[in-house]
This record gives sequence, structure tokens and C-alpha cells, in this order.
Amino acid sequence: MKLIYQGKTKDVYSLADGNILLKFKDDVTGEDGVFDPGANQVGLQIEGAGQAGLRLTKYFFEILRDKGIPTHYIDANVENAEMIVKPATMFGNGLEVICRYRAVGSFLRRYGMYAKEGQSLDGFVEVTLKDDERNDPPISADGLDMLGILTLKEYEEMKQLTLTVSEVVKIELAKKGIELYDIKLEFGRIGEKGEVMLIDEISGGNMRAYKDGVYIEPLELEKLIVS
Repeated sequence: MKLIYQGKTKDVYSLADGNILLKFKDDVTGEDGVFDPGANQVGLQIEGAGQAGLRLTKYFFEILRDKGIPTHYIDANVENAEMIVKPATMFGNGLEVICRYRAVGSFLRRYGMYAKEGQSLDGFVEVTLKDDERNDPPISADGLDMLGILTLKEYEEMKQLTLTVSEVVKIELAKKGIELYDIKLEFGRIGEKGEVMLIDEISGGNMRAYKDGVYIEPLELEKLIVS
């Protein structure tokens, strides 16, 4: 296999059969040695973080596969912290799509004039550009279309997939008495027809989840869901 990209929390390799191997690392994002899933830099290493992230990702991707929801997932080896996926083309230099069920984080910072902390939201979907230099600015569907990043049709497909996937995750967490506040997803074009599909991962570092009003750390969330 050939290394094609080194990311903050995963390394990406191309395989001889044309598929892609993602190697999950124990590096996690944060600042000053404190874990923060929303940070744009690696802040520390947590032993077992790579395996934990993959274990939860495998769990959710296989549920989605059973439901016929399109993703890039093929297989995973948790012990080796490796996941094999279909090759995908990113939208521009990458997008992050957030589905929000509670007003927290950057949503509250932006819209605090109107929103109250923890206010219920009905699956609010927003898109940001993956751009560390500009702090991942939010962008509208029209902006994405005008800049040639994706079409309005692709945006609508991505939005509907976001709502579908997020609802699946929300329901699974609720089975354990856990409430999903928000989740960050990524999408790409896959196959000859460029079908819009879910890519990357679904781990504790990509969501805010609470139990009895208390925030659950990503590694603890994996234990609660998968064990």
C-alpha cells in the first residue's frame, strides 16, 4: 500500500485493488494538552483513541449498511485500527456538515441573540468549508453552487443524507439513554456516476452527546454504545 495523505487523526493509503485504507491514530485534536473535537490542531495523544474511534465508526457504518444507506465503508479491523473504504472525491477541499438538535457550541456563539443555550433544534443542518486558516467558515447552498463546489441537486442529496444518518445515530444513542446534541459528518462523490455518499468516520470525536445532562467524553461514549 502507498501513503497518500497524513491527516491529524488518520493516515490514508491507496491499496493495489483501488480501494483506500484509513489508519486511525491515537492523536486527537485539542489545545494545551486538553482534548477538543472541534479544534483544528493535534493537541495530545490518548492511548487507544484510534481503536475506540474505529470501533464506534464500524458499529454505525454497519447499521447504515444494513439499512441500505450509501457510505464508503467496506470493512474494518479494529485491532489494527484500520478501515477499508471505497475511493471518494471530496467536494472542493472538503466540507463538514453539522446536524444540530440542541443550540450549543458555534451555533450558540453565532446566534446567541436569538437562541438560548440548550434550546431544542429540529435537525438544523449547516455546512462549513474545511479551511483551518479561516476557521472553517459556514457557507450556504447557493454559495456552494456559485463557487462550483457542488450543485444545488448534490446539496439537497447531502442534506437529506445528513438528516437520515443523524436520525439513525440519534435513535441508537437514545437506546442507551443518551441524547445527541449535534453531529459532524462528511460526504464525497463515489463511483462512476459520482453518487453522494457518507465518508470519513462516525465516532465520539464527531458528536456532542449527553446523558442526564452531563457531557460524555468520546472514549466513554464508545464504551457505553459498543460494550
